Amino acid sequence: MPNNISDRVESLNWDKLHHLLEIQGFAKLPPLLDPLQCQEMIKTYDDPSNFRSTINMKRYRFGEGEYKYYQAPLPPLLQQLRTGFYPELAKAANRWLQHLRKDQIYPGRLSEFLNYCHDKGQVRSTPLILKYETGGYNCLHQDLYGEVYFPFQVLFVLNQREKDYTGGESILVEQRPRAQSRGHVITLEQGEGLIFPTNYRPIEGTRGYYRTTVKHGVSTVTSGTRYGLGIIFHDAK
Repeated sequence: MPNNISDRVESLNWDKLHHLLEIQGFAKLPPLLDPLQCQEMIKTYDDPSNFRSTINMKRYRFGEGEYKYYQAPLPPLLQQLRTGFYPELAKAANRWLQHLRKDQIYPGRLSEFLNYCHDKGQVRSTPLILKYETGGYNCLHQDLYGEVYFPFQVLFVLNQREKDYTGGESILVEQRPRAQSRGHVITLEQGEGLIFPTNYRPIEGTRGYYRTTVKHGVSTVTSGTRYGLGIIFHDAK
């Protein structure tokens, strides 16, 4: 695997990832961050100067745990991940719009998309780090933050399952129209990632494609402490 994180993202099997996003709406990534890079991101958690906001999840009935939104400019590793993933995911996002007979609106570069967010008054950075201790969990939700949103986001787990924590699986639930909901439980090892929908995904039916709402969350951490790194591509109001 290349040493440079941007090269690692580029060297992923994007043909396979695009296929998975088409058939199931999400795609699990191989270990992209090494243990040192994971620790580098965990260490940012205790420096308040890195963040614009801290959210106590229990206070807002979001779950049990805490997350912090990074302040711009982002840490270099996080900025490289956000910039590196965007172009390929923009292709998938525009393809989803095409399925739904809508205009393809996502530009090829993250900087152009963020300019569009800022023109709409969405200027606050959204990448975040999440911390769950024993008993912690995240209720099903969506991360929209304003009129403009990007259809995908990426999550990385930063510490070791079964060593640093147990439980804490990622959960995706599709709320299909006029049908029962479908759930997915995804287990991630240290440094592995997950690409998943921010709001909805198109599914091909007998009369063409239709939208199904997708929400995400985290199951209860049964022991230890779990850190996650969330990459959201749109900025917030």
